[in-house]
Amino acid sequence: MAKKSEFIGVKEKQELAYATLAKQFGYKNKLASPHLVKVSVSVATGTAMKKDRKRNDLVIDRLTKITGQRPTLRKAKQAVASFKTRIGDPIGVAVTLRGARMFGFLDKVLNVSLPRTKDFRGLNKTSVDNIGNMTFGIKEHTIFPEIKDEELKDIFGMAITLGTTAKTKEEATAFFELIGIPFKKA
Repeated sequence: MAKKSEFIGVKEKQELAYATLAKQFGYKNKLASPHLVKVSVSVATGTAMKKDRKRNDLVIDRLTKITGQRPTLRKAKQAVASFKTRIGDPIGVAVTLRGARMFGFLDKVLNVSLPRTKDFRGLNKTSVDNIGNMTFGIKEHTIFPEIKDEELKDIFGMAITLGTTAKTKEEATAFFELIGIPFKKA
Protein backbone atom coordinates (compact mmCIF):
# COMPACT_ATOMS: atom_id res chain seq x y z
CA MET A 1 0.00 0.00 0.00
CA ALA A 2 1.32 3.44 -0.91
CA LYS A 3 2.41 5.74 1.90
CA LYS A 4 0.39 8.94 2.28
CA SER A 5 2.23 12.13 1.30
CA GLU A 6 3.66 14.21 4.15
CA PHE A 7 3.04 17.54 2.37
CA ILE A 8 1.72 20.29 4.64
CA GLY A 9 0.10 23.16 2.76
CA VAL A 10 -0.18 26.82 3.67
CA LYS A 11 -3.66 26.34 5.13
CA GLU A 12 -2.44 23.69 7.58
CA LYS A 13 0.67 25.75 8.46
CA GLN A 14 -1.57 28.74 9.17
CA GLU A 15 -3.59 26.69 11.66
CA LEU A 16 -0.42 25.37 13.34
CA ALA A 17 1.07 28.87 13.61
CA TYR A 18 -1.40 29.94 16.31
CA ALA A 19 0.38 28.17 19.17
CA THR A 20 3.74 29.75 18.38
CA LEU A 21 2.27 33.22 17.80
CA ALA A 22 0.17 33.02 20.98
CA LYS A 23 3.33 32.47 23.05
CA GLN A 24 5.24 35.21 21.24
CA PHE A 25 2.55 37.93 21.14
CA GLY A 26 0.19 36.83 23.95
CA TYR A 27 -2.98 36.09 21.98
CA LYS A 28 -5.88 34.86 24.12
CA ASN A 29 -8.07 33.79 21.21
CA LYS A 30 -7.33 31.91 18.00
CA LEU A 31 -9.16 34.59 15.99
CA ALA A 32 -6.79 37.28 17.32
CA SER A 33 -3.90 35.52 15.59
CA PRO A 34 -3.00 36.73 12.07
CA HIS A 35 -4.38 34.77 9.13
CA LEU A 36 -4.52 35.16 5.36
CA VAL A 37 -7.56 36.96 3.98
CA LYS A 38 -6.78 37.29 0.26
CA VAL A 39 -4.11 37.08 -2.40
CA SER A 40 -4.15 39.70 -5.17
CA VAL A 41 -2.28 39.15 -8.43
CA SER A 42 -1.89 42.15 -10.72
CA VAL A 43 -0.20 42.78 -14.05
CA ALA A 44 0.43 46.33 -15.20
CA THR A 45 0.42 46.56 -18.97
CA GLY A 46 0.42 50.32 -19.28
CA THR A 47 0.00 51.80 -22.73
CA ALA A 48 1.00 48.55 -24.46
CA MET A 49 -2.69 47.63 -24.52
CA LYS A 50 -3.44 50.74 -26.55
CA LYS A 51 -0.99 49.73 -29.27
CA ASP A 52 -1.86 46.02 -29.38
CA ARG A 53 -5.38 45.00 -28.34
CA LYS A 54 -4.49 41.30 -28.58
CA ARG A 55 -1.97 41.69 -25.75
CA ASN A 56 -4.88 42.38 -23.42
CA ASP A 57 -6.47 39.03 -24.31
CA LEU A 58 -3.11 37.26 -24.05
CA VAL A 59 -2.44 38.56 -20.51
CA ILE A 60 -5.99 37.72 -19.39
CA ASP A 61 -5.73 34.20 -20.87
CA ARG A 62 -2.39 33.42 -19.25
CA LEU A 63 -3.37 34.89 -15.88
CA THR A 64 -6.53 32.76 -15.99
CA LYS A 65 -4.40 29.64 -16.55
CA ILE A 66 -2.04 30.57 -13.71
CA THR A 67 -4.60 31.53 -11.05
CA GLY A 68 -7.60 29.44 -12.05
CA GLN A 69 -9.87 32.49 -11.97
CA ARG A 70 -10.68 35.03 -14.69
CA PRO A 71 -9.06 38.42 -13.98
CA THR A 72 -10.70 41.80 -14.47
CA LEU A 73 -9.46 44.62 -16.65
CA ARG A 74 -8.34 47.70 -14.68
CA LYS A 75 -8.84 51.14 -16.21
CA ALA A 76 -7.12 54.48 -15.61
CA LYS A 77 -8.87 56.61 -12.99
CA GLN A 78 -7.27 59.84 -14.13
CA ALA A 79 -5.57 61.17 -17.22
CA VAL A 80 -1.78 61.58 -17.21
CA ALA A 81 -0.47 63.46 -20.23
CA SER A 82 3.16 62.36 -19.87
CA PHE A 83 2.08 58.69 -19.95
CA LYS A 84 -0.44 59.39 -22.74
CA THR A 85 -3.32 57.85 -20.78
CA ARG A 86 -6.89 59.05 -20.59
CA ILE A 87 -9.64 58.23 -18.13
CA GLY A 88 -10.99 54.77 -18.92
CA ASP A 89 -7.95 53.49 -20.83
CA PRO A 90 -7.08 49.87 -19.95
CA ILE A 91 -3.79 49.89 -18.02
CA GLY A 92 -3.72 46.56 -16.20
CA VAL A 93 -5.27 43.27 -15.23
CA ALA A 94 -5.91 42.01 -11.68
CA VAL A 95 -7.43 39.03 -9.89
CA THR A 96 -8.25 38.56 -6.19
CA LEU A 97 -8.17 35.03 -4.80
CA ARG A 98 -9.85 33.89 -1.59
CA GLY A 99 -10.54 30.56 0.08
CA ALA A 100 -9.40 27.29 -1.51
CA ARG A 101 -8.09 28.98 -4.69
CA MET A 102 -5.96 31.31 -2.57
CA PHE A 103 -4.35 28.46 -0.64
CA GLY A 104 -3.84 26.38 -3.80
CA PHE A 105 -2.22 29.28 -5.63
CA LEU A 106 0.02 30.13 -2.67
CA ASP A 107 1.14 26.49 -2.34
CA LYS A 108 2.01 26.49 -6.04
CA VAL A 109 3.95 29.77 -5.80
CA LEU A 110 5.95 28.76 -2.72
CA ASN A 111 6.69 25.13 -3.60
CA VAL A 112 6.91 25.08 -7.41
CA SER A 113 7.27 28.51 -9.00
CA LEU A 114 9.68 30.42 -6.75
CA PRO A 115 12.24 27.57 -6.69
CA ARG A 116 12.17 27.66 -10.53
CA THR A 117 13.19 31.33 -10.50
CA LYS A 118 16.71 31.99 -11.75
CA ASP A 119 19.14 32.86 -8.91
CA PHE A 120 16.40 32.81 -6.27
CA ARG A 121 17.80 33.50 -2.80
CA GLY A 122 14.60 34.44 -0.98
CA LEU A 123 12.19 37.35 -0.60
CA ASN A 124 13.06 40.57 1.23
CA LYS A 125 11.63 41.13 4.69
CA THR A 126 11.21 44.77 3.68
CA SER A 127 8.37 43.72 1.37
CA VAL A 128 6.15 43.41 4.47
CA ASP A 129 4.43 46.75 5.07
CA ASN A 130 3.45 48.39 8.37
CA ILE A 131 -0.16 47.18 8.27
CA GLY A 132 0.71 43.50 7.89
CA ASN A 133 0.50 42.87 4.16
CA MET A 134 3.28 41.61 1.88
CA THR A 135 3.88 42.44 -1.77
CA PHE A 136 6.53 40.86 -3.97
CA GLY A 137 7.14 40.88 -7.69
CA ILE A 138 7.79 38.15 -10.20
CA LYS A 139 9.72 39.25 -13.28
CA GLU A 140 8.66 36.44 -15.63
CA HIS A 141 5.36 34.61 -15.66
CA THR A 142 7.09 31.65 -17.31
CA ILE A 143 8.09 30.17 -13.91
CA PHE A 144 4.56 28.78 -13.52
CA PRO A 145 4.06 25.20 -14.73
CA GLU A 146 0.85 26.06 -16.65
CA ILE A 147 2.80 28.05 -19.24
CA LYS A 148 4.10 25.88 -22.05
CA ASP A 149 7.42 26.49 -23.80
CA GLU A 150 5.62 27.31 -27.05
CA GLU A 151 3.93 30.29 -25.37
CA LEU A 152 7.14 32.16 -24.53
CA LYS A 153 6.54 34.94 -27.06
CA ASP A 154 5.36 37.70 -24.74
CA ILE A 155 6.79 37.62 -21.23
CA PHE A 156 5.30 39.81 -18.51
CA GLY A 157 5.80 40.27 -14.77
CA MET A 158 3.31 40.45 -11.96
CA ALA A 159 2.89 41.67 -8.42
CA ILE A 160 1.51 39.33 -5.76
CA THR A 161 0.04 40.81 -2.57
CA LEU A 162 -0.73 38.68 0.47
CA GLY A 163 -3.40 40.33 2.64
CA THR A 164 -3.50 39.36 6.34
CA THR A 165 -5.22 40.43 9.54
CA ALA A 166 -1.90 41.21 11.26
CA LYS A 167 -1.79 44.55 13.05
CA THR A 168 1.95 45.23 12.95
CA LYS A 169 4.95 44.49 10.78
CA GLU A 170 6.52 42.26 13.45
CA GLU A 171 3.39 40.08 13.76
CA ALA A 172 3.13 39.78 9.99
CA THR A 173 6.81 38.87 9.53
CA ALA A 174 6.60 36.17 12.21
CA PHE A 175 3.37 34.83 10.65
CA PHE A 176 4.87 34.74 7.13
CA GLU A 177 7.93 32.87 8.40
CA LEU A 178 5.70 30.27 10.08
CA ILE A 179 3.60 29.60 6.97
CA GLY A 180 6.69 29.03 4.88
CA ILE A 181 7.52 32.27 3.05
CA PRO A 182 11.22 31.96 2.04
CA PHE A 183 12.91 35.13 3.35
CA LYS A 184 16.52 36.01 2.58
CA LYS A 185 19.06 35.10 5.20
CA ALA A 186 20.45 38.19 6.93
